[in-house]
Order: sequence, then C-alpha cells, then structure tokens
Amino acid sequence: MYCPFCRHPDSRVIDSRTSDDGTSIRRRRQCPECGRRFSTTETASLSVIKRSGVVEPFSREKVVLGVRKACQGRPVTDADLSLLAQKVEETIRSSGASQIEANDIGLAILAPLRELDEVAYLRFASVYQAFDSLDDFESAITTLREEHGDGAGSTAAKLD
Repeated sequence: MYCPFCRHPDSRVIDSRTSDDGTSIRRRRQCPECGRRFSTTETASLSVIKRSGVVEPFSREKVVLGVRKACQGRPVTDADLSLLAQKVEETIRSSGASQIEANDIGLAILAPLRELDEVAYLRFASVYQAFDSLDDFESAITTLREEHGDGAGSTAAKLD
C-alpha cells in the first residue's frame, strides 16, 4: 500500500476493524518513511456481467431502482427497498463468485421481493421469468395461493 503523502511503497497496519454491515474492513496504517497515518477500506469486489457482455461493479442502487418500478403504487418504503438490496447482495456474495450474470441478480431478487410484496413480485417476475401469456401469470398466482393455503374461493370472499 503506497503512502498517500510521500508515495513510499510500504505501510504498516496499526489497527483493523470490520464495518458494521460486515462487508468491508477499515485499516489504520502508518508509513515507516514519513510516519504519517492514514486509513484504507478494503472490500471484496463483485462484478456484474451484463447481457451485452460489459462487466461493471455490483450496485445496490441499481437493484433498488429496478425493484422500485415494480413497487410503484405499492405500500413499500425506501427502507424496505434498501433492506431488500442488502439481502440480494448477501445472497450473491454467499455464492462465492466474484462475477455474476445480470439475469442471476434478477432471479436473486424474486424471493425477498415475494416476502415484501406479492403484487410487486408478480410484476418483477413477469420480466425476469419472461411471462409470455396470461397462463404464466395464472400459474404464478396459483403457486402464491397454494403457499398461503388459500383456496380458489378465498379471493372472491376478500372482494365481497
């Protein structure tokens, strides 16, 4: 690690601490040449391979922006979206891969989004699971109903 003050090519670590969210390490360093101290932050890089083949760094903000469209008009807060993006990043990082396909990120969003809001989940799933017809929507709704133990008549009962 080069000293940012005198450009000496080495430094000594004085203290290391893990960040609150556990995704980075803050190191306090001292230059043996000039004696000045500075801090560094270390994170494991996570790259996204876009459909076009372009590789870019993973961004929680992009996850939030993509999901926000599906949540439009739904009772979902910015805090809910931030937590969802954090869960998605944790899921992706737990795979151990340093690069991930953009489509895999979309698929990783589905489970936490289903827990957050089922209507937003259906909207998002229709894009990432490439729904082609009403039958695809009907199948997804049937699966959601089965998971809740709702019968076919329960929706009609809720509407009355």
